[in-house]
Amino acid sequence: MNRDEEQMEDVEDMEEEYDEEGDEEGDDVEEMDEQDRSQVLQPVPMMPAVAPNQGGLGRSEYRKIPVPPHRISPLKQHWENIYTPIVTHLKLQIRMNTQAKAIEIRTSPHTEDIGALQRAADFVQAFCYGFNVEDAVALLRLDDLYIESFQVEDVKMLAGDNLSRAIGRLAGKDGRTKFTIENVTRTRIVIADKKIHILGSFGNIKLARDAVCDLILGSPPGKVYAKLKVVASRAREAI
Repeated sequence: MNRDEEQMEDVEDMEEEYDEEGDEEGDDVEEMDEQDRSQVLQPVPMMPAVAPNQGGLGRSEYRKIPVPPHRISPLKQHWENIYTPIVTHLKLQIRMNTQAKAIEIRTSPHTEDIGALQRAADFVQAFCYGFNVEDAVALLRLDDLYIESFQVEDVKMLAGDNLSRAIGRLAGKDGRTKFTIENVTRTRIVIADKKIHILGSFGNIKLARDAVCDLILGSPPGKVYAKLKVVASRAREAI
């Protein structure tokens, strides 16, 4: 009996120790919660927006877009339509470097939008790819427009007459196939030899790219038209 009583007393002592430790841990947890709350309730510092002329340690940012030889003459013809929106709306500085055959753009003290330089570079690059000024200027006005570029060899390795026939299928007679894809997918397509450039929103570019890839792989235009009609009808129903 004495041993049993001693064991019972040891058990009671251990329980009391556990209770005291639990109370201390509970106090520590409450203190930690209060510290976390005090940290969360601290005011968030308000940082001022970075001005475009403050990027690069106060220096003006700069972009240089090379111009292909076959786009120099169109660039000179449409130069007024190109620099007017860049200078007037984006408040950037632009010049044509005839020796380097490139267009140079940089920010100015009057530039307000920090992303204006990249948008202007995309606009000029789109024109150099072969897009019309009226189509390329949409890159300055809308935020969800992109350009995707790829080559015919990226889809299927072709050479000689096979490559010529694939490019012919993309354009179609008098450009009808290309115009149909553009109208259905609401995109603009430029076929420059083996390179293909598509301008549009992300979803529309995917539709146009799928149609172009089908034509490169050898699908007849009629089958591609039917597939585009189904996609267009689904898009109208969704709207």
